Amino acid sequence: MVTKPTEKQNQFQIQIPNVAENQKLRQPQREGYLAIKDHFSRAGVDREVSLILPVGCGKSGLITIAPFAVKAKRALVIAPGRDIAEQLLKDFDPTSAQCFYEKCSVLSGPLYPEAAEVRQANRGDLDEADVVVTNIHQLQGAENKWLLQLPSDFFDAILFDEGHHNVAESWQMLRRTFPKARIINFSATPARADGQLMTGKIIYSFPVREAIAAGFVKSLKAVVLNPATLKYVRREDGEEVEVSLKEVIELGEEDADFRRSIVSSEQSLATIVNCSIRELRRLRELTGDGRLKIIASALNYQHCIQIAKAYQERNLRAAYVHSKEDGQANKRILQKLERHELDVVVQVRKLAEGFDHKYLSVAAVCSVFSNLSPFVQFVGRIMRWDSKIQDHHR
Repeated sequence: MVTKPTEKQNQFQIQIPNVAENQKLRQPQREGYLAIKDHFSRAGVDREVSLILPVGCGKSGLITIAPFAVKAKRALVIAPGRDIAEQLLKDFDPTSAQCFYEKCSVLSGPLYPEAAEVRQANRGDLDEADVVVTNIHQLQGAENKWLLQLPSDFFDAILFDEGHHNVAESWQMLRRTFPKARIINFSATPARADGQLMTGKIIYSFPVREAIAAGFVKSLKAVVLNPATLKYVRREDGEEVEVSLKEVIELGEEDADFRRSIVSSEQSLATIVNCSIRELRRLRELTGDGRLKIIASALNYQHCIQIAKAYQERNLRAAYVHSKEDGQANKRILQKLERHELDVVVQVRKLAEGFDHKYLSVAAVCSVFSNLSPFVQFVGRIMRWDSKIQDHHR
């Protein structure tokens, strides 16, 4: 007797997740799930939608339950970088301590959606998977091996994490490759660094003020430094010039080179560094937690070195990460950060979206942000909630 192989059951279609009354889920996760479910339950609606959740509101968790909302046959989850993709894979993986389904009692088991990661998978693994997780770089290029071999209906749901990147051509290619797939974008900041807005009708947004009120993120306080005068060095002749605060404001609005020279001058840097150290010491004394740390933004590679040195000269353990350093060097710095062997980490947009470390408590803005989006992403690194330091952050 010849028996036909049983067709694979799609877990997102047959399982009923515990969402609506699940108090382990955060409000924006429950509401975002219902918004997705409601939108795609109606005929003739937009194929692509977007949801905006501030940092700390459970965006990654919402991504893991969203395929249930659309009863996906097979979902593709795309992250902008490898680190975020690896974090998301752990959220889906039942063998991981980070598995969102178990951690938040979304599924009772023993069956869970089968997850695969493109970098480590073969075609058979993808065929068996309910969800495929990867970063956008693995699916780039017209001759990409995966895009060439997968049929156009292989995925019926595509979920973009950090969806403000979705206007890039590499993401547009995925839309064309899987033309009938429903697309769901998730982001804390709907605009890219260049000002372009992410595509997709916004069907849900959770306000930052509500996130702060609910205790999902920290309430921030800013220390604004407004000296009466500032000194800076003109690059063309090396002459040190002192200007009034009024002139600083006027030049700052008109001259990008002036803005950069101000934040890289020794005097300005010393002022910001000293102020951030005072705030760190205040928070450590207030909370009794010596693990709290500073994250500093820099203009470029040389500025990273300059800032780290300034903190080291004040007896703080400081290091920097930068794309010019090799991956292992940056990894060692992040491991030191995790082991609480650093007081300060300096970066140039290297630890922005998707980077989580709840002990980052003071953001030292030593660089110039010409666009609001990267500034919000940087400040978001210190917004992760910690009950000991709620309402005391700067």
